[in-house]
Amino acid sequence: MMQQSIFQTLADPTRFRIVAALADGEQAVGDLVRAVDIDQSGVSRHLRILGEAGFVTMRPDGARRLYSLRPEPFQAIDEWVRTYRKLWEGRLDRFDAALLRKSGARQHEGKK
Repeated sequence: MMQQSIFQTLADPTRFRIVAALADGEQAVGDLVRAVDIDQSGVSRHLRILGEAGFVTMRPDGARRLYSLRPEPFQAIDEWVRTYRKLWEGRLDRFDAALLRKSGARQHEGKK
């Protein structure tokens, strides 16, 4: 079952913007500050939360700290969505079949 904490972590708009910025690849905190337009202490706090939730990893590079996304939480989200995708695809397939039957019945009536 999908953990609510994954969605709770991404529910914060600033953390969501940080994740979106990191989708382009590894970035330093200063780059993220400019990307999300909040102060460094705020970005650092959100990066700590994202790190504790398993979304980001940090790599020291001299005095800089470089952050990048980890694939595992996104794989978990994909797996969760896949479950619901199967549900909706089955329903949409049945809906499509019903529309085709109805369309076929109308065409048949029009030939009489």
